[in-house]
Order: sequence, then C-alpha cells, then structure tokens
Amino acid sequence: MNTQEDLSGYRGEALEALRKAGAKIGDVLRILKNSQTYEGILIPRSEYGDRQHIVIKLKNGYNIGIKVTQNTQMKRMGEGSKPIFTSEPLPKQNLSLPRAAIISTGGTIASRVDYRTGAVRPALSATDLYSVVPELAEIAKIDARILLSLFSENIMPNHWTQIAKAIADCISQGVDGVVVAHGTDTMGYTAAALSFALQELPVPVIVVGSQRSADRPSSDAAANLVGAVTAAARAPFAEVAVAMHETTSDQSILLHRGTKVRKCHTSRRDTFRSVNSPPLARIRNHTITMLTDEYIRRDPARSIVVKPEFKEKVALVKFFPGMDPETIRWYQSRHYKGLIIEGTGLGHVSNTCFEPIQDAVDSGIVVAMTSQCIWGRVNMNVYDQGRDLQALGVIPLEDMLPETAIVKLMWVLGQTDDRRRAQELLKTNIAGELTRRTLLDE
Repeated sequence: MNTQEDLSGYRGEALEALRKAGAKIGDVLRILKNSQTYEGILIPRSEYGDRQHIVIKLKNGYNIGIKVTQNTQMKRMGEGSKPIFTSEPLPKQNLSLPRAAIISTGGTIASRVDYRTGAVRPALSATDLYSVVPELAEIAKIDARILLSLFSENIMPNHWTQIAKAIADCISQGVDGVVVAHGTDTMGYTAAALSFALQELPVPVIVVGSQRSADRPSSDAAANLVGAVTAAARAPFAEVAVAMHETTSDQSILLHRGTKVRKCHTSRRDTFRSVNSPPLARIRNHTITMLTDEYIRRDPARSIVVKPEFKEKVALVKFFPGMDPETIRWYQSRHYKGLIIEGTGLGHVSNTCFEPIQDAVDSGIVVAMTSQCIWGRVNMNVYDQGRDLQALGVIPLEDMLPETAIVKLMWVLGQTDDRRRAQELLKTNIAGELTRRTLLDE
C-alpha cells in the first residue's frame, strides 16, 4: 500500500481514491468524470488543500484539479517522473559579444512551483535563468550570479544597498551592462532606489521581472529577460530602467525610467507604465528604438559614484476622508525623520491635519507632498489649503511618484543629517524623478 509520503499533501477521499488506484506522485493517471477524460501526471497537493481534489499536470503544461465523487473513475496508466525542474546545459558563449551581468534577487522571474504548498517559491539561480533562455547566448556573454532569493515584498532598504554595491562591483569588472532579476510587486521602489544610489553610471542597469513563473506556458519571463539583456548590452543610454512587456503579446518590451514607473495591474503582462514621462525605449525584434531624446548617454569611460545609504525612519502617509490626525503624531512619537504625504488632487489634506503637521515640521521632520492621482503634478499655489500647507513647511514634490518620493527621502536622509540640505536635495532633480512640465498623455 502506498504511504502518505508517496502521496504528499493528499488526504481524505482523494487519498483513498489514489490508494485504490495504486497511484503515487509522478504516475500518469487517466481520470473519467462526467463523460470527460483527463490524462496527466499526478502532482503533490498543497498541504492546505481540501480532502476531495486530485491535481494532475496536463500535457499542455497546465495543472487541473478534479473533485473525487462517486462517479469518478481513475486508472493508473504507468509510472511517470516526479515534477522537478532541471536546468539545460549552458549554451556555448560567444566571447566577441558584449558582456552583461545578471544579478538574481528572486521574484517570479526566478521562481518555480513549490509542490509542497502549491505556491510559487524562489528556486532558480541566475545561471538557471540563462540556461533556460538559450537565445541569450546570441545577445551577450553572460556573467550570472545569485545575490538574494527573496520575493519582492521581503526586499528592504538594506537590500537596496546590497544590490547597489553588487552592481557597482560588476561594473568595476568591465561589463557592458547589468540586469537585475527582481519580483514585480516592489520593482518600482528598487528601481528608484538604484537610480539614486548609482550615479554617473557608465552603462545601463536594467531591472526585470515577470508576472508569470517560467514553468507556465503563458510566462513572460523569457521575453522580458531577452529584452533586458539586449538593453544592458546594447542600449545607448546609461540609466536605471525597468524592462517589461509593452502589451499582452510578446512582440515588444518597453524600457521605463527607474524613477517614473509604476505597476498598474495585478496580473497583466503589460502591468508597468511610465507615469508623467515617456518610456525611455522600445525593443522589438532585438532592435532598440529610443522614445525620448532626454537621456544620459552610455560612456564606458565614466566613473560610477555609489551612494547606497538609506535611512528607514521615513513613512508614506495616504490621506483619506476621516483620517485620524493622530496618525501623524504617532510617527513623530516614534522619532521618524521624514514623511511623504499622498494628498488629494493638487496636494491637499484636511485642515484637521494641519496642527500635527506643524508640530512634525517644528520637531525637525521633513514633510513633503505628492498626489494620489496617477497623472499630473502637485500645485499647492492654486487653493488656500495648499498655500497654507506650504506655510506650515510642507514641500510640494511636483510630479514625483509617491513610491519614488519615499525612496528618495530615505536616500536623502541617508546622505545628510542637515535638514536644510535634505530639503534642497529632495527638491533637486537627481535621476529624472522630476520633469519640468507635464505633457498631455492620451
């Protein structure tokens, strides 16, 4: 009789049906139910799964769950193999091609399905990413390394420092560009952090991720990675950019400036959008087309300047009707050094927040204003409410994204303890985070 270990994650009615069929994980099963026939490899269940469902992987690569009922017929067709991932051998590298580094930090682009839980988990090394996308061998000579294996929600400011130093190390070794594989959920924050931490870049730094893991037929991992390596190796600019799908198809990849990009959809492959700024470039059929004339040119002779310090005692506060003003006092009581307020419209909050904001500013906290609106810019001179907030000491941040603003303030306070200097740096355009004017974007 099969043991529980042979049928990992199964219990109840599903476990009994599998035992009756003499099946074990990795076997090929044919299941007949409601006049429908399904055939596939039995894979483990999530340990939190129910008692009735059996999961098989179909020939098309998708997993399907089938509920066991009285009319379910199951037959073991033969012994298969357990669903595991093995890397293909690395393709031979052309030493005459440009040299690009791939640094893996984790995320969906570096993930596989965890058959213990049924969830996606970090699993691939950077070398695996290269080996499963052999087209990269025709684009660049790859130096691959794994730095972190974290979902992006677990990446903190201290990790930004690690990533920045690792990139600088790769650049010091003479690579023509660097790719950072990263989870998409906080990719915008990391791209902004690297934009401030890595100054005077001589070559491109491309942050890339995927919405769907590499073992799914609809994965965008390979196309995104090919685009990112193409940009790192050949793009004419030397800035931090995010490389992701332009549309839901695989036809083109957009490169977004690291300080002007936002994730706008939970699952679409074209989730990333440049906000208040055009994308830097488009890649189609391995051809790079610049979409703006305003960019820093690639210059291998330029010496990189690394400023990777971030201070974490900074908060992003979203205003909403009915917000308790004591929220602001809480941050003051916890000795925070900076607050980014995500206000309404042109940069407003309720006047009930004025007194705690004044107290925060008087205590030495740097307080700045962004907008909850996705497009447009803060203008705190139009209405009395905005002018009053400026009189309290609140700094308007023009068209800076809230995500970029909090990262920048963390970085600014990591560079200086002088409040006046911090305010000057916050208002200074350092990495394209501020634009002179907002253009109509249809």
